[in-house]
Amino acid sequence: MSRFWELLFWSSVAWLLYVYAGYPLLLWMLGRVRPFHPSEGEQVLPRVSVLISARNEEKDIERKVRETLAWDYPVNSLQLLIASDASEDRTDEILAAIVDPRLTVLRMERRVGKNEALNRLAQQAVGDVLLFTDANSHIGADCLRKMVRHFGDPRVGCVTGVEQTIHDEGQAVVSGTRAYLGYESSVARLESRIGSVLVCDGAIFCIRRNLFGTLQPDLANDMELPLRIGGAGYALLFESSARAFEKSTASPREEFSRKQRIAGQGILGFWRLRKEVRGIRVWQFLSRKLLRWLVPVPLAVLLLASALLAHNKFFLACLALQLAAYAAAALAAVLETLGLRAGKLISICYYFVLVHTAALLGIAQACLGRRFAVWEVASQSRGPERQAEVEKA
Repeated sequence: MSRFWELLFWSSVAWLLYVYAGYPLLLWMLGRVRPFHPSEGEQVLPRVSVLISARNEEKDIERKVRETLAWDYPVNSLQLLIASDASEDRTDEILAAIVDPRLTVLRMERRVGKNEALNRLAQQAVGDVLLFTDANSHIGADCLRKMVRHFGDPRVGCVTGVEQTIHDEGQAVVSGTRAYLGYESSVARLESRIGSVLVCDGAIFCIRRNLFGTLQPDLANDMELPLRIGGAGYALLFESSARAFEKSTASPREEFSRKQRIAGQGILGFWRLRKEVRGIRVWQFLSRKLLRWLVPVPLAVLLLASALLAHNKFFLACLALQLAAYAAAALAAVLETLGLRAGKLISICYYFVLVHTAALLGIAQACLGRRFAVWEVASQSRGPERQAEVEKA
């Protein structure tokens, strides 16, 4: 019986090592063997339509509009379209006060959800490139130029930037989010080397307009569009210098809900679009998404196996290490509840447990029929931030 549990133990270790180290290593090796080299041509400045679905964004919408219209891009080649999804605050009033021929605002009298709002905006887009972003994100004036230059290569169908958080240090969720985003950026950079970024960052990504297809209401647009575009044979790239700064939520409840929704939409999206996910991208989805979402399974097996094999000093040490990590996560949760600052290491432990529990629950709910067509924005991620923090980042 001990051999059986040892086998489960090492299988769980292999699962975890593959998800967090093996997949990036294989990407690196693949990038050395068959790298994607975008063709370099003259500076490309196509017409661009910026699409934003907004609901109750009075804290950020004016800054977002003025910031976007001030981008370093030809005035006649930039269009900004905003859909107010039945906003109940001052969002519509603020937008009505901004007069600029490049700005178009659609008011949804009945709430339709983000994707349906984007579908309606896309119908009015005149740009050759569509850029998707969020009302609460800060995007630098030169980011658009850095992204659209890749479309000079006709093989490129999509380009994504990277999200970075703006927030005071100390909160466990914030510290964990920063570590997670840093890791995700590293993986996206490796995927870009083979021209196959799996998913985009919803705060900053763009596609060729002719590749846009009607979005399904209960999927994430930053996953659905890349999966479709990749399935059509186009390359998807990561532009690390194009950064969207967002105020990270410090609320564990909001972050749990967000990760739950992302995983639920993700597994549903893969199932619906399974015929469009081919070749290497099947391996990418299984490695980067599915096996990671299911990480609580090997973690539980690892803990149980270690406990049952604790008569061996090695497995006893492994059990002690795991219990210490979970104790650190619990401590961070307590400190968070008390409004006290948590150290970086225990914050990462807490965030790791939080998001993986949320992901597993999201997948289970999606399999049981729950859909995420509409949701409430994370309130703590909204509101003005110090410009100095953006410039410093």
